[in-house]
Amino acid sequence: MAAAACAEAPEEQSPGDSTEEAYRACMVTDVGGINDRSFNASAWAGLEQAAAQQPGIDPTYVASDAEDDYIPNLTGFVEEGCDFILAVGGLMYNQTKEVAAANPEQQFGIVDANVDEPNVYPMEFDTAQAAFLAGYLAAGYSESGIVATYGGMQIDPVTIFMDGFVDGVAHYNEVKGADVQVLGWNKETQEGSFTEDFVDQALGKSISDAFVAQGADVIMPVAGGAGLGTADAALASGGEYAVIWVDVDGCESAEQYCSVFLTTVVKNIPLAVQDAVLAAYGSDGLTTGSFYGTLENGGVALAPYHEFEDDIPDELKAEVEQLKQDIIDGTIVVESPAQPQAAG
Repeated sequence: MAAAACAEAPEEQSPGDSTEEAYRACMVTDVGGINDRSFNASAWAGLEQAAAQQPGIDPTYVASDAEDDYIPNLTGFVEEGCDFILAVGGLMYNQTKEVAAANPEQQFGIVDANVDEPNVYPMEFDTAQAAFLAGYLAAGYSESGIVATYGGMQIDPVTIFMDGFVDGVAHYNEVKGADVQVLGWNKETQEGSFTEDFVDQALGKSISDAFVAQGADVIMPVAGGAGLGTADAALASGGEYAVIWVDVDGCESAEQYCSVFLTTVVKNIPLAVQDAVLAAYGSDGLTTGSFYGTLENGGVALAPYHEFEDDIPDELKAEVEQLKQDIIDGTIVVESPAQPQAAG
């Protein structure tokens, strides 16, 4: 599903370009922008996939340059007569709630938040589960015994990845009697490293350079486009360290960096968005319910190892697969204070 996100995004479109007969599915990006190769790009892929399955759906988007744009962009789509309005990201929680409450007959959807309004369809993901697998993999793959992670901003949809990653490393240490260290995040204190930005690649590079200087040879940025700074630096280093990407398979969304992507912690936003839009399209009224992604339903996953397939020991691959099944079965319970309420 995430493969569609690798396609080049179109020029920003005006809602007025849509045909009058079409079902208009309209998306407001967060500040990361449509070409972040990650979060926003994967949501747009979901809209495109819905349109491919149902030609009556006409997708369009507007990019937000700042948080102050969220309410005007959401409201603008209401005024333009969009049928389904998608808010991309928990950063838009308050603004989506405000606009949805003011327009109770308008269908909204939101990624990574659960807005308590009956006209907002929530899409949430237990990415801690897949990040746990990534942490175990990183610990087993690391030669230095030091791995790292950092975020864009300290918000739940970011720290949930970091919590799962840290716990995966801890589990590896427990079962192997190892002492792999994690830089960048302390789950117990909920303190760590953040760019405070989802766009600036120089900030991502600066943080990862500091990690590498301390010996880290696997780094997981959870920072949208800012994380591309880490990927670019890893590529320039000649593979001195590996990168674990997030949200959408990095070898499909940013294929120029595939040679440094150990794997990706996939959040299947395209599937969630596609299903939400198709459900709304076929509904006579407001679409109710929600989407909650887990390892069991494919809402979260580890991407293929791509160019690292032959570099990862078969035993480690098998252990990761077994851990996946153990989490699905409930033998291993992955917990994070950032998990959506559905996890409980």
